[in-house]
Amino acid sequence: MRRAVPSLFVSHGAPTFALEPGLAGRHLARVASRIGRPTAILVISAHWDTDTPSVSATPRPDTIHDFFGFPEPLYDLRYACPGAPPLAARARELLAEAGFAARTDATRGLDHGAWVPLMHLFPDADIPVAQLSVQSRLGPAHHWAVGRALAALRDEGVLMIGSGSITHNLREFRMAPEDADEAPYVHEFRAWMADRIAARDHDALLHYRTTAPHAVRAHPTEEHLLPLFVALGAAATDDTNERIHSGVTYGVIGMDTYLFGTAERDGERAA
Repeated sequence: MRRAVPSLFVSHGAPTFALEPGLAGRHLARVASRIGRPTAILVISAHWDTDTPSVSATPRPDTIHDFFGFPEPLYDLRYACPGAPPLAARARELLAEAGFAARTDATRGLDHGAWVPLMHLFPDADIPVAQLSVQSRLGPAHHWAVGRALAALRDEGVLMIGSGSITHNLREFRMAPEDADEAPYVHEFRAWMADRIAARDHDALLHYRTTAPHAVRAHPTEEHLLPLFVALGAAATDDTNERIHSGVTYGVIGMDTYLFGTAERDGERAA
């Protein structure tokens, strides 16, 4: 069943992506114009990890600068959007109906996994935003099920954004220059993911840890890939999918971004 609003997976890269949008930022701006204006946004961020699903419910979320050692201008940036307490309550309701022990958090702001890509997607910061946490110890199938539980939000005008990274080896990132050539293992892993997503091979994707090439090296820990499975779970099994950007920074940080479900404007399918 085609949903009213697509779901999206964004590789948010290093925090400097906020200041240096490059091609990835321009592609995000373009896809936002295709999607149009959602009623609200739910961001599933790799940078909020809890034991059970938690949804932020503050009316005015702070901009969290959850990083250190980066250029000073980054710490001056603010994404002053309204919060989305009604969306948080609705998400918690849907999760509870699906058997998840979900809760809301009245104080959580937006970490850089949320506000950095939102600055390129919706720079006016005038759409209500809530965040949803990941559970890094529970794996892809759990996050797929979370996405399935929340899929109805798309019919209510909510844009669901999984924000992480298609590859994320932090140790290798810290050792690599920004203009490094793409590491061969990164290319092989990204190509496998693109192929399996295009084929809608959800079984292989859910078991990527043992089926994908170099999976453990690409993701020594899983938190940055798990938002992808929420976005996939929120998509119908026969939804269209599109890799709207493919690229790598620092040789090892994949910037691939995927759109699930056709984004149309004015009754026509976008090119």
